[in-house]
Amino acid sequence: MTDVIRVDRDLNGTRESDNDAAVCRAADNDSASLPRYARLPINRCSVPAVILGSLTFQRFPTPLLLDNVAELHADLFRRLDRIDDQPQRAAAFVDYLTVHFCLEELEKAGLSERSKQRANANWKRVLRGWSFDSDGREGAILKGWVESRFGLLPRFHGQPLRDFSGPAYLRYQEMRSAGLYGTNALESQLDLVYAYSQYEFQRNAAAGTHLELYRGINRLAEHEVLTGSKNRQIVLINNLVSFTASRERAGEFGDYILTTRVPAAKIFFNCGLLPGVLKGEDEYIVIGGVYDIAIGTL
Repeated sequence: MTDVIRVDRDLNGTRESDNDAAVCRAADNDSASLPRYARLPINRCSVPAVILGSLTFQRFPTPLLLDNVAELHADLFRRLDRIDDQPQRAAAFVDYLTVHFCLEELEKAGLSERSKQRANANWKRVLRGWSFDSDGREGAILKGWVESRFGLLPRFHGQPLRDFSGPAYLRYQEMRSAGLYGTNALESQLDLVYAYSQYEFQRNAAAGTHLELYRGINRLAEHEVLTGSKNRQIVLINNLVSFTASRERAGEFGDYILTTRVPAAKIFFNCGLLPGVLKGEDEYIVIGGVYDIAIGTL
């Protein structure tokens, strides 16, 4: 993406004057920040929402740590450090989740006759539910998890979420609550899924700090554009969104192709990390915020 490289070069100060039309003016700087209406004042992460959701973070990311996850599960990561083979690490991680959360012995986790209907509400089911329908109950769970951990408010769930006292937002909250009710520390399971994803990205130095990803859409008007032109825009995307590493695959989902550089720190999950969990090809589940996005067609 030559335009992205050009923007990074501008930020490094190689241009002599900000009078150049390609350089952001002060009036444009507000669009680089995460709007107040799209964030919470606090989160459970090492970086506040106003920063991690900003355009600056997209361009200059830093690792994100969820509160106390590394400390509480230090034994897991020490074990992973000793395993050189990635598929073996993936198997060890799944085994750890299964044992730690008693996923195959739910009686030990307090399962009762009344709660048996929620017996299968675990991290794997949530990820598969997202892949099937990101606006369903599992999607509400994941968007609520991002809201809780990173402080980024959802902007869409079946319909736009703009009025936090309106019926659309209340419906989202009801779906989120119903999805979490009677589960076995489901959000803590998701904490570990994110932590494992980040562990693998950081261990693979060749992956770099960013991934170029694509998303197919049909209607540009549904996206919250903060500023930009026809072919390149600064967009506030939903707090959790699916992308793909394949431009051709993205073209199957819409007439327009969104292309952006996603910080590895904002990858919640990729289907290649734990084979068999997601059936999508090259799917990446990405934490949202403000992004610099190129818009094109196949």
